[in-house]
Amino acid sequence: MSSDPSAFSAGAERLAVDAVRILSMDAVEKARSGHPGTPMALAPLCYVLWTRHLRHDPKDPRWPDRDRFVLSCGHASMLLYSLLHLSGYDLTIEDLKEFRQWGSRTPGHPEYGHTPGVETTTGPLGQGFANAVGMALAEARLASRMNRTGFYVVDHHTWFLASDGDLMEGISHEAASLAGHLRLGKLIGFYDDNGITIEGDRALADSEDVSKRFEAYGWQVLRVEDGNDLDALDDAIEEARAELRRPSLVIVRTEIAYGCPEKQGTAAAHGAPLGEAEILGARERLGWPSTEPFFVPEEARVPWRRCLERGADLHAAWVEKFREYEAAYPDAAEEFERLFRGGLPEGWEEGLPDFGDLRDPLATRQASGGMLQALHERIPELVGGSADLGPSNCTLIREGRPVTAADLGGDNLHFGIREHAMASLCNGMALHGGVRPYAGTFLVFADYMRPAIRMAALMGLPVIYVCTHDSIGLGEDGPTHQPIETLASLRAIPNLVVIRPADAVETAEAWRVAIRRREGPTLLALSRQKLPPLVSPGVPVHRGAYVCRDAGGEEPALVLLASGSELRLCLEAAEILEKEGIAARVLSVPSLDLLAAQDEDDLASLLPPGVPRLAVEAAHPMPWHRWVEGRPECVLGIERFGASAPAPRLFEEFGFTAEAVAARGRALCLR
Repeated sequence: MSSDPSAFSAGAERLAVDAVRILSMDAVEKARSGHPGTPMALAPLCYVLWTRHLRHDPKDPRWPDRDRFVLSCGHASMLLYSLLHLSGYDLTIEDLKEFRQWGSRTPGHPEYGHTPGVETTTGPLGQGFANAVGMALAEARLASRMNRTGFYVVDHHTWFLASDGDLMEGISHEAASLAGHLRLGKLIGFYDDNGITIEGDRALADSEDVSKRFEAYGWQVLRVEDGNDLDALDDAIEEARAELRRPSLVIVRTEIAYGCPEKQGTAAAHGAPLGEAEILGARERLGWPSTEPFFVPEEARVPWRRCLERGADLHAAWVEKFREYEAAYPDAAEEFERLFRGGLPEGWEEGLPDFGDLRDPLATRQASGGMLQALHERIPELVGGSADLGPSNCTLIREGRPVTAADLGGDNLHFGIREHAMASLCNGMALHGGVRPYAGTFLVFADYMRPAIRMAALMGLPVIYVCTHDSIGLGEDGPTHQPIETLASLRAIPNLVVIRPADAVETAEAWRVAIRRREGPTLLALSRQKLPPLVSPGVPVHRGAYVCRDAGGEEPALVLLASGSELRLCLEAAEILEKEGIAARVLSVPSLDLLAAQDEDDLASLLPPGVPRLAVEAAHPMPWHRWVEGRPECVLGIERFGASAPAPRLFEEFGFTAEAVAARGRALCLR
């Protein structure tokens, strides 16, 4: 099959375009919920992009050098599912009929890892936009590292589709600004300029000049005034591909629910089924040859087959080139395959610091910085930075090169003060593959990143968050910067592992856990203040909790549990209680998430039934209630905002002293 558009008649291409519209409105109608209008409007654009320009192989959705396509407006999921089905991915017409149903491969919003060909989970608007920027950045980094003259084994584009809602969300501003700054020329986006939001006209809430905004960011901006003009769309895409020094945004004027007799161009078509009468009218207006739901004539499928044959040819050519690359540069080829397999370099743990000889207090953020430096030298794909807090987070690679437009292969990513985009870009980099991203900020500002952290957990992405200044222990910056409820809210996110180490040794072990973990994100909560060395190398941080001090061979009369800087208080309190004849066991609990994964026998060995327990953490007590059998009096925590003062004074004022812990424990034992 020729890839030349002239190989098909205008009638055949019109049928191919309308097939997307028909399948989308039929699936939404059958599900009795969904968003039919946007798929119907964008069908021509996606037909041109997918059949003429997108480098993809429907028979191998994981081909490393494929183009990435991101539907940032994830509510228009039936657009993507229709494209995947028609172009030959493993998605059947029966799958489309099960749209939005339990256990189906076509959920209400696209889900990464659930449906072949879906590159990222989208739905929360703006996230896909930033994911795409991260993917383009990963492509550029890998190209600078892996390509050799004449052997461009990393050479693809990232495409995204954005709605009005995507561009209104603040994350799109953050991500677009950074993309323009880094001149990510292989990033091409389409803005669906249909002038409609759920509540009505876009003009009700927004009147910005999108083209001027993106030009100010340093993007090339192109326009297509008629979203049904296949030739104009083709020309705009060609022009965008030709620009390699700037990202491109193609503004496409469309009409929502194109083809509908009554609802075309109205908000009524945005987020609800069209209804039988409107669907029959649309079929008639489009000249569709059947009223049978989900019927697609053979003539409409023929142009879509171009994706299969074109994709197979592109993929085969790449494989042949990679074999030549492998023969010329065997070490580089082996590294390339390791990177996309997700494996770690052989011997990566050899010589890592364990801080076993440390005698002086050291902040866990500083210990983390030492580990990161050593890991960067051993795991070259590890890349990241901070939201302008590198010196405070200890996330800067010493003597490392900054990532710039002229050197995208640098060592330190300077995200700027863009926490939300930073975390979402890291998701995009992880999704792309070949890189292992980390992001740094103060723990309290994890709130700015939370939507992207949640998406990383949902997708099972191995992103690492380095969050310092983890408690009132940061001191004088006061309550605006002191996280009280933050740990509790983060621990509530499924599949996110939060680790709050108590000293440098636990910090080193926490990094090992984070690096080994591939099935979801890990967050390290680290201290600003210096903490004394407390434990020996090799402690089982990976189990979430372990006995740090036992009751001197006796059965414990009390179990003290703590994370982070409060472990020292529990150890000192145990000594006080021991002198009074109360045998206390102390558990270091760096991760409640990992602790919860232990089996019942292991938990019982740590927490003997019937023995009083006291948990101590300078944060909201709620996450600890499970571990103290639901007794609020068995948690020493904080349920108010902090204050501005030196850290020692704050711990004293809030009741975090060894004497206070001992007193609370003593009272529990006397009950």
